[in-house]
Amino acid sequence: MQRKKVIIIGGGAAGFFCAANLDEKKFEVLILEQNSDVLQKVKISGGGRCNVSHACFDARDLVNFYPRGNKELRSVFSRFQPADMMQWLENRNVELKIESDNRIFPVSNSSSSIINCFVDEIQNKKFEVKNQQSVQKIIKENDKYLVKTKIEESKADFVVFTSGSAPKSLKILEELNFKTVPPVPSLFTFNIKDEVLKDLMGTSFLNAEVAIPALKMEESGPMLITHWGLSGPAILKISAWKALELAKLKYQFEILINFLGIDIETAEDLFINFKENNPKKAIGTSKIFDITNRFWHRILWLSKVDLNKNISQLTKIEIQNLIENLCKRKLKVTGKSTYKDEFVTAGGVDLKEINFKTMESKNNENFYLAGEVLNIDAVTGGFNFQACWSEAWIIAETLNQKK
Repeated sequence: MQRKKVIIIGGGAAGFFCAANLDEKKFEVLILEQNSDVLQKVKISGGGRCNVSHACFDARDLVNFYPRGNKELRSVFSRFQPADMMQWLENRNVELKIESDNRIFPVSNSSSSIINCFVDEIQNKKFEVKNQQSVQKIIKENDKYLVKTKIEESKADFVVFTSGSAPKSLKILEELNFKTVPPVPSLFTFNIKDEVLKDLMGTSFLNAEVAIPALKMEESGPMLITHWGLSGPAILKISAWKALELAKLKYQFEILINFLGIDIETAEDLFINFKENNPKKAIGTSKIFDITNRFWHRILWLSKVDLNKNISQLTKIEIQNLIENLCKRKLKVTGKSTYKDEFVTAGGVDLKEINFKTMESKNNENFYLAGEVLNIDAVTGGFNFQACWSEAWIIAETLNQKK
């Protein structure tokens, strides 16, 4: 039986995982990657450790981590979810661990464990990988597709498009009459210049609350002061859920920060209680809240409170200023920065274009899509990769079952 030709455009997570699951007896597979290396995002994910997925094993819960695509992914995750990905890797001798925050990593703490596993699968199946092959155009010719790069052209019975949501990729798809949503950044940190953050890079808050009043949006979680402003899960979550709205605001907006993560009344009660029990203690050495001394001193300075003043001598206005600076600090965001190198976008191919039972295009037969090229994205924590694995697995299953 003559094997059918599958061309996979994009040698990233979704492309490689799809190929790794295809039946080599049925298919001749060619992966085209525009860069000099494959699996680049897998390599840098999780600080080079590769955050494979997230320990959330119920599809109904898992979809709640996806600002875009949650409805469509429910059926996808009911067929292949994080437990299945863990099993797939462990069957190939890649040991995994679940960390305290439920992120899943290889025990080796190296992304090379995942990369080597995928590359070995492709090599064992004798599938071909060509680097530095930038696809320029795809033309439908009867029941086949002609895929043109700058260097050569090849014909395919099936195309699997997994090359991300770069404008060039979307243009190729638009020429095949795909409807697309213009991509905007999804996971990003906030650029802020404010005295409350200045020179305090590395200071973290365990359970901060972040609100964007103009969008009636708030999130809570760990937060970190960076050289440019604020980062951490609380910031990244809010950037994902409001990616489209923040793009429209051109990343110029006001946020309200509660550094303590407790309401003002509770903060006041803690302060008064400490004051009554430690009346002679200097305010500068008083450990009332779970924050660093450096940050406490910054708050005192901003509130115009003398470090050496006894806590019992503080006026009502001074106490009020302190509490408001801790629990209701207004900051002006003036831009964004990409979160590390793990660039994620909202936008891509309109989800109405896809049959999520097969990941096939509704209007282009034998043309499949997976990964970031779709208008699907998630918060940080391994969820974006899991969408790639699940979508790619479904494509491979669909193709393997063809007669």
